[in-house]
Amino acid sequence: MALPALSSSAMKFRRVLAHFPQELSLAFAYGSGVFRQAGASAEHGETSMLDFVFAVDDAVTWHMMNLLKNRSHYSFLKFFGPKKISAIQRYGAGIYYNTLVPCNGRMIKYGVISTDALIEDLFHWKTLYVAGRLQKPVKILAQNENSRLQAALVSNLKSAVTAAFLMLPESFSEEDLYMQIAGLSYSGDFRMIIGEDKSKVQNIVKPNVGHFQKLYSTILQDCPQVVYKHHLGRLEASIDKSPEGQFTQLMALPKTLQQKITALVNPPGKNRDVEEILLQVAHDPDCGFVVHQGRSG
Repeated sequence: MALPALSSSAMKFRRVLAHFPQELSLAFAYGSGVFRQAGASAEHGETSMLDFVFAVDDAVTWHMMNLLKNRSHYSFLKFFGPKKISAIQRYGAGIYYNTLVPCNGRMIKYGVISTDALIEDLFHWKTLYVAGRLQKPVKILAQNENSRLQAALVSNLKSAVTAAFLMLPESFSEEDLYMQIAGLSYSGDFRMIIGEDKSKVQNIVKPNVGHFQKLYSTILQDCPQVVYKHHLGRLEASIDKSPEGQFTQLMALPKTLQQKITALVNPPGKNRDVEEILLQVAHDPDCGFVVHQGRSG
């Protein structure tokens, strides 16, 4: 399947998972504590923070059980109880974090998101906060048999490829594609714009091309616009940059990104439908730049 299987190296993450209530629809570890990053800013090794996301079907019940097991993980909010914590979780990106938690001799942080909010983000890129993390390699530690969630995980990867195709030139390398995908969730990030670490995306991709290949190989092999020579580790792409080709890709983008693109090019007071506006964008020579602006907005 599109998501990478758990390897033996993930046992340390499984041991962390054992400290928490097990009613999880999805649990994954991500970031520099899991996958090596190049560059001076990389913090890989036995001392770096471990980052987790837990998706749960019933946030109130899960927080209630976690408060019984791990009350010390919570800030003063523990005094308000699981209903209040779950209500706060619904704001912003729909995720609640406990940070700087000592566990098995390491510092960890973990975010809790409802399964429904995660599925919404994966399908529609409502915030792209968790969906963006899942466009890059992660260690999947637990996943239940939720077919809608599985479909959303695959949809998120397909959407990432489609958005990248729109922003890339007609021909590009496999590494170019992964760079564009890895950059999607940073496009609107203030720190990236001012250049806190201009090579952040490159540092994520270069040491982890093999992990990106595992994540995207099924989708790329099924893509008619790409000749994917996996055994050679090479991708030969010829993307249809005709207005018709670009319109098809624009129509396949997640709903929130389509709305942001239409808001950019639709003058106030004009009441045109999304399809009409995206057709106009498809004919624009700067179509890829408009998509990038929509992602950054």
